Amino acid sequence: MNTRIIANTQIRAKEVRVIDETGKQLGVMGLEQALRLAYEHNLDLIQVTEKVDPPVCKIMDYGKYSYQAKKKEQSASKKQKISELKGIRLTFNIGQHDMETRAHQAEKFLKEGDKVRIDIVLRGREKAMSDFAREKIGKFLEVLQGFIPYKIERELKKEMRGFSMIISKQ
Repeated sequence: MNTRIIANTQIRAKEVRVIDETGKQLGVMGLEQALRLAYEHNLDLIQVTEKVDPPVCKIMDYGKYSYQAKKKEQSASKKQKISELKGIRLTFNIGQHDMETRAHQAEKFLKEGDKVRIDIVLRGREKAMSDFAREKIGKFLEVLQGFIPYKIERELKKEMRGFSMIISKQ
């Protein structure tokens, strides 16, 4: 759990806005009075937020509150989709059908919400024909455009072994 729960004597404010266990607002009162009220009900005084002045505190069971906070945090983390970087590697002499196959694979990655890194590897004398390699990537992007719209995250960049670029879903 990332957020630390502040309860009972850990609360540092002199005055607090108090909400009872049913959710009814009891108003602003001194910390001692709020703590006494919580102890009378055999419950804890838990600081819900410190962003307002005076901070909002709730009278409830500490264990129940921490359990609910943990569950809330877990469900929020489940809903997050972490975008991965997937790779598609093209070769210098790639055929049209292979290019379409790679485009379908890239389309699948983009639909899942991942970013796609397109690499074209150049070996030996192929490095001298970089214009031809740029054309190959251009053709690949044209084929891909027919399947799914995309946006370029990182422009085509010359690297040690060829060219690469990163695209993502539009």
